Amino acid sequence: MITRILVALVAASIGVVVFIAADLPLPWLLGPMFACLIVSLAGVRLSGPPLIGDAMRTVLGVAVGASITPDVAARLPDMAVSIALIPPFILAIGLVGYPYFRKLCKFDAATSYYGAMPGGLQDMLVFGEEAGGNVRHLSLIHATRVLIVVSALPVALTYVLGLSMDQPIGQPAADIPPLELLYMVIIAIVGWLGAKRIGLFGASILGPLILATIASLAGLIHSRPPMEAILAAQFFIGLAVGVKYVGITWSELSRVVLAAVGYTALIGVLSLAFAEIVIHLGLAPETEALLAFSPGGQAEMTVLAIVAGADIAFVVTHHLTRIVVVIIGAPIVRKWLS
Repeated sequence: MITRILVALVAASIGVVVFIAADLPLPWLLGPMFACLIVSLAGVRLSGPPLIGDAMRTVLGVAVGASITPDVAARLPDMAVSIALIPPFILAIGLVGYPYFRKLCKFDAATSYYGAMPGGLQDMLVFGEEAGGNVRHLSLIHATRVLIVVSALPVALTYVLGLSMDQPIGQPAADIPPLELLYMVIIAIVGWLGAKRIGLFGASILGPLILATIASLAGLIHSRPPMEAILAAQFFIGLAVGVKYVGITWSELSRVVLAAVGYTALIGVLSLAFAEIVIHLGLAPETEALLAFSPGGQAEMTVLAIVAGADIAFVVTHHLTRIVVVIIGAPIVRKWLS
């Protein structure tokens, strides 16, 4: 186990170096992701460090919460119309994704349904397993969705919209008052463990996010977590996506992953359509609309919003809404269809 973790860390570190040397976007996120993906596809057994992934997600939770200042909170009602588009967005994805997996790809009903639902990976695996779906297939489908979205978006934002994906992600730790750093550590730990204790979904992000929002509105913290912590979060989140391909067979690669690529392309078109509606109605600028309606993982979209200099509160609020709607609604609709 330790050897697998060390190999993953070395591979991820090489990925960072290569991406930096090649001047590619998001080296600390995409470098580890692709390096671990390549090594996994080569048949090498890798493992992510236990609990580190969740610990790194707490950093993003604090970063989002710290970004919700009184001025941002006052703008939340202005997001109501675009947030109201999330349920029809999810419905459209389901209406396209389920028949695609069931009829075209010939997956079983449970795998097709929870593979099509754009929720959190862990939640969809739990629901899918309970419904009798293929957990391995679900894991590959959602990992591939996140991989493609997180890889394609920086390219689109950089070369199509002309954005620079190197916006300041935070101050160095040395520039943040020690008391604020202490508050952030306490918020991350207490928020994570408290949310986990009460069974809150996405506890590692949402718990710290809630406490950090309270602390920000109360004036206890005035900045995001230090730059070093956010870079570390990118590193381990990228690594975690890459190692999900460990042990993949050629059969899975040719059938499941290829099916996931087609599915991601389909819902990518839907994402662009809904983002265009938001832009056309004047509800958000292009960057925020694209990031808010991109079907990537919550943590990964948070990272992209930070490095793109986007309105983090807008982007994360929409993704939280998507996750909540899917987690609450998917099992109910599935039971109704049975």
